Amino acid sequence: MVTLAELQVRTLGPARHPSPLAQYVGGRATNEYYVGEDDRILFDDTIELIRRRGLPLEELPSFETGGPRDTLFFDPKHVRVGIVTCGGLCPGLNDVIRALVMELHEHYGVHDVIGFRNGYAGLNPEHGLEPIQLTPGFVANIHERGGTVLGSSRGAQDVDVVVDTLQARGIDILFVIGGDGSMRGAHRIAQTALERDADIAVVGVPKTIDNDIPHIGQSFGFQTAYSRAAQSIKAAKIEAEASINGVGLVKVMGRHAGFIACYSALAGHDADFVLIPEVPFSLDGDNGVLEHVRRKVRTQGHAVLVVAEGAGQEHLPDDGATDASGNARLADIGRLLRERITADFASRDEEVLFRYFDPGYFIRSVPAEPSDSVYCSRLAQTAVHAGMAGRTDMVVGRRRHRFVHVPIPYVTHRAHHVSPDGDLWLSVLESTAQPFDMR
Repeated sequence: MVTLAELQVRTLGPARHPSPLAQYVGGRATNEYYVGEDDRILFDDTIELIRRRGLPLEELPSFETGGPRDTLFFDPKHVRVGIVTCGGLCPGLNDVIRALVMELHEHYGVHDVIGFRNGYAGLNPEHGLEPIQLTPGFVANIHERGGTVLGSSRGAQDVDVVVDTLQARGIDILFVIGGDGSMRGAHRIAQTALERDADIAVVGVPKTIDNDIPHIGQSFGFQTAYSRAAQSIKAAKIEAEASINGVGLVKVMGRHAGFIACYSALAGHDADFVLIPEVPFSLDGDNGVLEHVRRKVRTQGHAVLVVAEGAGQEHLPDDGATDASGNARLADIGRLLRERITADFASRDEEVLFRYFDPGYFIRSVPAEPSDSVYCSRLAQTAVHAGMAGRTDMVVGRRRHRFVHVPIPYVTHRAHHVSPDGDLWLSVLESTAQPFDMR
């Protein structure tokens, strides 16, 4: 059970420098739309959850609020900032980079911002990747394209070498935009800097297209991803409806969490079955997927399935291979379903027209949609405020519409999943009318 102590954010020291943004927040107090600097945001959101803890108000677990401070740890006139993007691509990366640079430049007067290229590899001189000077002119239009202008990579680098590089280049604040593994790397960087008594703030902007990082609300790029995936589901349904015994299958990203599959299916209500890693299913038998697909085609004339890439791995061989980040390489559940469904119809001498869509790399490389762009900007602004105030070893997020600071160890201690007992999966079951259990 989480405690108040686990949610405390590290700081490099007392804030002594007046903030250029003090005029923005001076005299503001907590209200329905704003959280004061000295207030905190409760971890629990129901009376029953709070009652179960049996704690006095001041001991309830809560998050530090995000936003500008009256005073800063760093003197803006003497700050040098580094930005790095790590891991796989995601809509909104360039939006975050742009917003970081513009906030630093326009509101704090920080003009020395460099971008380290190709992830943490750019912080290791052995790779020969010279950083890029990031100016308002350079980043002005980068949000109009997908990907990241800084490039990315997977895999860790020697943390001592990384901190050596930061110190040699005089970096005061490092903004890390990346996923779970990248945040673990950021934690090691922050810890090593603290052990050296180096005043380097490390602030994370968590990025995961799968939306599987806990305690940060929705991750940026996720809304763009599921809306693009919903377009593929619509296409699959159109193809399936136009055919005799048409079956459309859409495989979406979701290594361990089925959020994209769930939200993209709910966006259009075009899916008949949604298969996710959190909910096991059988292929064979009277209650298996094959039987239900055949029944749906028989009664409706077509069927549409949405499957997360990590679903049904128990039905596939595991060769033990891993990627550069140490993640197990997934076997192709989409190919298996295609083979098994077509073979099932053939075994009964029944016609089937199968259409397979795999939009994975497409949906992660497109520019962010406007709603995501707004979110990216606000996350970046919150990250800049935290870094200038000397916060370190933390990420920014939005919990129930309030921006918060979360210690990195607390967002990396477990993954975020779709709960089979939660209201999201219940909504999927209601939308698809698929069986509650297919085992």
